Amino acid sequence: MTTNSKIQDWFGVEVAPGESTSLSIVISEGYSGTEVSIPIYVWRGQADGPTVAITAAVHGDEINGTGTIRHIIRERPFVLEAGTLILVPVVNMLGFERHSRYLPDRRDLNRSFPGTPDGSLASRMAHSFFNQIILHSQFCIDLHSAAIRRTNFPNIRADMTDARVADLARAFGSTVIINSKGHKGTMRATACKAGCPTIVLEAGEVWKVEPGVVEYSVWGITNCLIHLGMVAGEEMEPAFRIETKTTKWIRATQGGFLEFHVSPGDIIQADQALATNTDLMGDMQNVILAPRDGVVIGMTTLPSVAPGDPICHLAYPRKGELKKITKAVNKLDDDSLHVRLREDLSRNIRITDSDSFPMDHG
Repeated sequence: MTTNSKIQDWFGVEVAPGESTSLSIVISEGYSGTEVSIPIYVWRGQADGPTVAITAAVHGDEINGTGTIRHIIRERPFVLEAGTLILVPVVNMLGFERHSRYLPDRRDLNRSFPGTPDGSLASRMAHSFFNQIILHSQFCIDLHSAAIRRTNFPNIRADMTDARVADLARAFGSTVIINSKGHKGTMRATACKAGCPTIVLEAGEVWKVEPGVVEYSVWGITNCLIHLGMVAGEEMEPAFRIETKTTKWIRATQGGFLEFHVSPGDIIQADQALATNTDLMGDMQNVILAPRDGVVIGMTTLPSVAPGDPICHLAYPRKGELKKITKAVNKLDDDSLHVRLREDLSRNIRITDSDSFPMDHG
């Protein structure tokens, strides 16, 4: 391994190989005229290697990633031998301080990249962050959670038509990869366009740091750093892997109160009962069925629904793939990370057996 003896300047602070430091960068200005800054942590390996940004809370209420980055900084779960990590626990500090997804002007920072220096507050913050962090990175892993009143089973979002992005996405080790370029204005799509391959992890709920999600995130990040030659070891393979462009939110057809029959991460078959819609007295109104074989990658955590409300987010595997996936899952030990995550993410959702409603699934 080539040793790197060069001391480099990182945002005005000199960091030598093998050293790390906490610092901050200014990204905006508040209503009082004072600077708005965000803390970052720079960690360098002894040898030359890529610079990787790991970011969280671009949506200010999605703090599972914040907990993950704090864990990496404090616990050092791996030895960084080469390259540099730029760890950003909170990108959207103004949203984070208000426990909000959005900025004070209600704009979505993650639809504002690359931004401009003289645009809206969101545009200015995006421009500042993008130029200071993303354009100085060779790769980025952006950590997200589900939107409010939902939970996500861990899945990677990545543009699999880009070979470097696809390599990073597969290295993470997620069981589900959603192949998409990302919406215009997202940090992921803009970073990829600028030459910084970026993937997004979607996992867990807002306003929480969930132990299973942190464990999964650190596991995947470590895999990526091994893949990039920054950490020693062998990449760990998932029990199975689905790569698909096809996902669908299954929605309520009428208002009511749901009894759920599946958990995040479950493998489901066509026509399987996902939830039973009841009235407030508990009498069945209708049963929501899976339109085809799939994997549950997201669910609402709110049992009361109106017509059109999203209930269950399914990722669809290729035809004939479900049998192989089911066989792989059935071989997993009860203490495997995949099984523990399914259990952890469903603890705040009351799940019942669909057989408790013997009436016709009308």
